[in-house]
Amino acid sequence: MTKITFLRRNGAFWGFKETGHTGFGEEGDDVLCAALSAMTMLILNTLEVAYECSVDYIIDEKTTDITVKCMSAIPGHEKDEKKQFAAEGLIRGYFYQINDLTEEYFDYLDVDVIDQ
Repeated sequence: MTKITFLRRNGAFWGFKETGHTGFGEEGDDVLCAALSAMTMLILNTLEVAYECSVDYIIDEKTTDITVKCMSAIPGHEKDEKKQFAAEGLIRGYFYQINDLTEEYFDYLDVDVIDQ
């Protein structure tokens, strides 16, 4: 099972942590794992390259644990309000997408939110 924990501060989503394998399919053939990886990299690349946000991330290739933190998504941490809104909206959108997937793949995904 993959656990995805979203980080939220004052109502703003600013990061997430992913741990574990989904176990939906055989390693290398797991379409759910591939979907999560693709979505995660889209989020990371959009924040870092397209939006030019300061993003701290760790990708552990051995364990497949991923941590993404984008302080720009928190109101007051980013001078450009549009950038803050876009960064927070992107992470919030990922939260909603993962929750939709969890409805169908509840045996393979677990979602949580930590306010910090």
